[in-house]
Amino acid sequence: MPKPVILALDDEPAVLSAVERDLRRRYGKDYQLMRAASGEEALRTVDQLKLRDTPLALFLVDQRMPNMSGVEFLERALKVYPDAKRTLLTAYADTEAAIKAINEVKLDYYLIKPWDPPDQNLYPVLDDLLDDWQAQFRPSFEGPKVIGTRWSPLSHQIKDFLARNQVPYHWVDMEIDADADTLLARLGADPAQLPIVLFPDGTFLVKPDNSQVAEKIGRKLHASLPFYDLIIVGAGPAGLAAAVYGASEGLKTLLVEREAPGGQAGTSSRIENYLGFPSGLSGGDLARRAVAQVSRFGAEILTPQEVASMRVEDPYRILKLVDGSELSCHALMIATGVSYRKLDVPGVEALTGAGVYYGAAQSEAMSYKGEDVYIIGGANSAGQAAMYFSKWARSVTMLVRGDSLSKGMSQYLVDQISATENIKVLLNSSVASVQGDDRLRSLTIANSATGAKEAVPAGALFIFIGAQPRTDWVADVLRRDDMGFLLAGPDLLEDGKPPKSWTLKRAPYWLEASVPGVFVAGDVRHHSVKRMASAVGEGSMAVQFIHQYLSTL
Repeated sequence: MPKPVILALDDEPAVLSAVERDLRRRYGKDYQLMRAASGEEALRTVDQLKLRDTPLALFLVDQRMPNMSGVEFLERALKVYPDAKRTLLTAYADTEAAIKAINEVKLDYYLIKPWDPPDQNLYPVLDDLLDDWQAQFRPSFEGPKVIGTRWSPLSHQIKDFLARNQVPYHWVDMEIDADADTLLARLGADPAQLPIVLFPDGTFLVKPDNSQVAEKIGRKLHASLPFYDLIIVGAGPAGLAAAVYGASEGLKTLLVEREAPGGQAGTSSRIENYLGFPSGLSGGDLARRAVAQVSRFGAEILTPQEVASMRVEDPYRILKLVDGSELSCHALMIATGVSYRKLDVPGVEALTGAGVYYGAAQSEAMSYKGEDVYIIGGANSAGQAAMYFSKWARSVTMLVRGDSLSKGMSQYLVDQISATENIKVLLNSSVASVQGDDRLRSLTIANSATGAKEAVPAGALFIFIGAQPRTDWVADVLRRDDMGFLLAGPDLLEDGKPPKSWTLKRAPYWLEASVPGVFVAGDVRHHSVKRMASAVGEGSMAVQFIHQYLSTL
C-alpha cells in the first residue's frame, strides 16, 4: 500500500518550501509529502490520489490565497477525502475566519504563522491529529476496479478473467453503487462506454479485451525464447503437472494457456476427493499453488495466449500463435482439456453473460443472493457448483437429463446435495428455451418422461453439459476420434501396428500422438478418465516419455 499523503497548500513559494521542509523532517519516513501552490492545483492532485486509491491523512492549507481560500478548498476537497484531518495556516488577522471554519468544514486545528519553533508549535499538534487519523484508518482495496453493469456480458467476461487468474478486484455496479457516477466524472469517462477497468496507478481501459487487461496486470503474453525443449499447450491439471516435472528435470519449458491456469478444474468451487487434501480445496487454490510451483522451477507461462496451428519440420514441432508469432520445440504436449458444449435452445445465445453462464462463474455467485438459480448437468462439476451457489441463492434447482444423479456424480456429492435443503434435483429434465430482454427472466423446463413443459422465473442459469475437446487447430496434423479427442499410444494401433503415417520403426509411446514427439495428456485424450488426479498423473507420466523421445534426437 502506498504511504498516506500529507498535502500542503500555500501560494507563497517561500512559505510552502518551509512547510514542506518541516513536514519532511518529522513525517517523511511514514508519510508521502505533497505540495501545491494553488487551490486548483491541489484539487487536481486530490482527484488523482483518489483514482489511485492513495490514502490522504492530512490537509495543511493556507487560508489567504487568491481565487480560492483555504476554507473554500477544504469544502471541496473533503467531499473526496471526508476523513482526512484538516489544519488551516492563518495570519493573526485571519483568526476569525479560522474560528468560523471550525463549524463550516469541521476544522481540526488552525496554526498561526510563523510556527517556529516547529518542535513546540507544529509537531505536537500534527502528531495528535495523525495519531487520531491512524487509529480510525482502514486501508482501502488495492487492485483493479471494474466499473460496469451487472447484466453486461463484457463486464462478466472481465470479472471472470480476473477471478480465474487469481487477481482480486473491486466491482463497481453503476446501478447500485452511490459513488459510481462521481468516479466516472473524476475519470472524465463516458457512461455509455462501459465497462471500464481502473488500475491502482490511476490509468484505465475502456471496454478492454482479456489481452489488454492481462498486459496491465503483468501477465506474460510473449515468450522469452524462440525455441524450447518442451512446449505444453493448456494449463489445466495435466499441463501444470507436466510443466512442474519438465522444468524441474532441466527441460526448457513453456506453458501456453488461452484463458487462465487451472483449466476447467480451476473453476471448481470445492474439490473434496483429491488425494492429500482431506478437507478439500477449491480449483482456484489448486491453480494458484501449481502456478507458484511451475514458476519456482523456471518454466514460463503465457496467458492469455492461444495457438492457431501446428506444423512439423523435423526435428522441430512449430506452433503459430493467434498473434502471428511462431515458437518451435523438440517435444510438444497437448493438454487443452475440454470445454462445455453450447446449449442449443432458443434465447441462450442472446442472454449468455447476462444471466446465462457456462461453468461455475464464481465471480457472479454473490450477485444472486436470495434469488432462484438453475444448473444444467449431472456430473461432479455441476454438483460442486450447486453446493457452492446454495450458500447464497434462495434456491438451486439441478436439471438432470438422466433418471439418476448417481450415474454421473461421485457419491459424496450426491449425499451432500440430498442433505442441502435449498437444492432441488429434477430428473429427466432439460431446458427447452430461455426468455428475457436485457437479462434472463425465465426458462422453460421440459420433462422427457411425461412430455410436460413448465415456464419458471429464473435469476440465473449455469450450464455444465458435455465435453467438447479443443483440437481443431491440429485436425490436419494429428489423428482424432469422431468426437475430436486425440488418439495416442495403443489407441493409434491398427491390427497391432502403428498407422501408415507413423515415420519411426518403434511403436508410439504411451500418451504419444500420431506424430512422433507430440504427446497428449488429460481430458483431451481419447478414452481418458475424467478426473483431476488422472490428469495430473498423465501430465507427470508424459514427461518420462518425452525424455525418452528427446534422447533419440
